[in-house]
Amino acid sequence: MKPADAARQWLDELTITRGLAKNTHDAYRRDLSTYLEHLRREKITSLARVRAEDVTAFLRREQKAGRSAATLSRRLSAVRGLHRWAASTGLTKSDPTREISGPRRTRKLPGALSVPEVLALLETPPDDSPLAQRDRALLELGYATGLRASEMVGLDLEDLEREEDLIRVRGKGGVERWVPVGEHARRAVARYREHGRPELVRPGREAAAVFLNARGGRLSRMGFWLVLKRAALAAGIGREVSPHTLRHSFATHLLEGGADLRVVQELLGHADLSTTQIYTKVDTEYLTEIHRSFHPREKAARAARPPAAATVKPGRDGARAKR
Repeated sequence: MKPADAARQWLDELTITRGLAKNTHDAYRRDLSTYLEHLRREKITSLARVRAEDVTAFLRREQKAGRSAATLSRRLSAVRGLHRWAASTGLTKSDPTREISGPRRTRKLPGALSVPEVLALLETPPDDSPLAQRDRALLELGYATGLRASEMVGLDLEDLEREEDLIRVRGKGGVERWVPVGEHARRAVARYREHGRPELVRPGREAAAVFLNARGGRLSRMGFWLVLKRAALAAGIGREVSPHTLRHSFATHLLEGGADLRVVQELLGHADLSTTQIYTKVDTEYLTEIHRSFHPREKAARAARPPAAATVKPGRDGARAKR
């Protein structure tokens, strides 16, 4: 089978059988496109003719082109997946990538912002124009929930319709989860939905999306990044700030405040199945209370309010006890 036909068939199967997310599908397709171009250059017209030397030659070419270790590792992962699938289905007799090891890379987490930096970031969008209201809602909700960029821009109005302080999130692979939303974010989103969003709606354009761009279409991930970039500059933050920085700050601040790691990973929608299974017993009521107890914005809001008659917190044995 021709390499391009095999790659197309493998990606189609991944999408159908594994519910491959569009962003992951697009990343695999781009990496494989580079690999297929290499095979065409080497005049290799059949996947069965690919040898380990051909794959290592591809990796060396990419390395000489200045690709980072992370990029090389990702491209090898896509190439390995293709050949492993071809061998398992009988399209080829063996997997030429079986003995190939990827480049060593250190896994670096993006630097979290400090709490004062985040608060300065959230105060930058003025609360008047429709786009400013959208930006404020976007930043508040991003920090309140720790959602991925794709999850944020993928939110639909129906995901916010539940009466409880929760939103429905569609994560990687189409897996849904419910994430608590704090008071500051709820107010910002409510103001945007009532006053800002109606001004951005255009006839015949996106009707379902929560966050719209200036033309009435769904805000893109790049649009989200640009909002953050502008806010970071206005807040005087002298380093790169991305949607994942906001997500990492959310998790870091919860953990620094004393939240359990397992609960934070549940809130983040951890993708690893063996890890996620541990968290399935944590119900949404407990998640909401943990969020209210440890998120800096929620702690500040609670401190500014008169004392409540009663609150709920986890007991020593893990059960919820009233005080």
